[in-house]
Amino acid sequence: MTFTQERTLATAVRADFPILHQQIHGNPLIYFDNAATSQKPTAVLDALQNYYQGYNANVHRGVHTLSGLATDAYEGTRDKVAAFVHAATRDEIVYTRNASEAINLVAYSWGMTTLQPGDEIILSVMEHHSNLVPWQFVAQKTGAVLKFVELTPTQEFDLDHFQSLLSERTKLVAIAHVSNTLGCLNPVREVIDLAHQVGAKVLLDACQSVPNQPIDVQALDCDWLVASGHKMCAPTGIGFLYGKLELLRAMPPFLGGGEMIADVFLDHSTYADLPHKFEAGTPAIAEAIALGAAVDYLTAIGMDTIHAYEQDLTLHLYQRLAELPEVQTYGPKPNADASNRASLAAFTTGSIHPHDLSALLDQSGIAIRSGHHCTQPLHRYLNISSTARASLYFYNTREEIDAFIVGLKDAIAFFSSMSEE
Repeated sequence: MTFTQERTLATAVRADFPILHQQIHGNPLIYFDNAATSQKPTAVLDALQNYYQGYNANVHRGVHTLSGLATDAYEGTRDKVAAFVHAATRDEIVYTRNASEAINLVAYSWGMTTLQPGDEIILSVMEHHSNLVPWQFVAQKTGAVLKFVELTPTQEFDLDHFQSLLSERTKLVAIAHVSNTLGCLNPVREVIDLAHQVGAKVLLDACQSVPNQPIDVQALDCDWLVASGHKMCAPTGIGFLYGKLELLRAMPPFLGGGEMIADVFLDHSTYADLPHKFEAGTPAIAEAIALGAAVDYLTAIGMDTIHAYEQDLTLHLYQRLAELPEVQTYGPKPNADASNRASLAAFTTGSIHPHDLSALLDQSGIAIRSGHHCTQPLHRYLNISSTARASLYFYNTREEIDAFIVGLKDAIAFFSSMSEE
């Protein structure tokens, strides 16, 4: 696709997203909650309907025509995802329900069977609960020790502090590629290199990066990477784990049951080859097929194009937020081209509770997130209870940002007048 100042990426694609063309409380919907979940294009919705109407059947288990069609489409998505993140082979892509399940898979299959008392796991204070709680379980069961990277004065990942935590006891580093609250783009290439120098493995939570920028797992050299489909235009209930082939081969199965077996006897079983060893039971077939449609859709636009457009939106969002003295944003301010952060802003507005702010903006048709965004430890670290968060995607526009700022100004004025009464 090619775009001009008059024909932006958003204007070119908005017709593909039926949900955006509605009114909320009599106002056009402005959807700024994309870090929580993205909207779905018609191509993805059609893929779901086509499966259920045209070739609904279980995969891998039948020789009839419908089963063959379903299997081809289901496994075809694995090839698409492998290409999308530049995996070396399709066998390095494991379907999961979401990124949380993918992290738990690594935690239970690798962490519980590998880590010993005194081994160290390095996380950061900005981690999503999904990349924290599983490692708490592992530490409790194995005697491993959790350590946490703190933030720089600009509220970014402190690489110097990380380096000071590394030692021969470090066995795992598990961090977000992009913070879902601070929006900072973490220095994962440097982190991975430093971790590997002491023999540690690295898991990347890429939920906020895979949907928004090109990802090359071989160039990054991460050991595992996780992502959720619903944040990248696919349905809920489908995600994936990337893992280096030799690591996945060495890891025992996470769940037992159908599909992940080779042969079953009454007293023992043997297991299927990768990646099916980790995919027990009937999978989310329709959702996986629709994930493939989402990957096709994003690939046709181009992840470089999406990333560049979102950088422009980010600069505009922060320029407009800077006009409001009551607004305090968290995370690094955008640099000249916004290459240092994601297209989201977590913020507070004085004494106005984020839930109240979000509820009032909803009356104007503006959907933002409020709360702790599954980062309670980070909010405690920042000494705040909650934040509001506006998060953008490639179908959003500058005009929507301008309308959001008007709504935000009106909300601040409303609450200010209420406090004066």
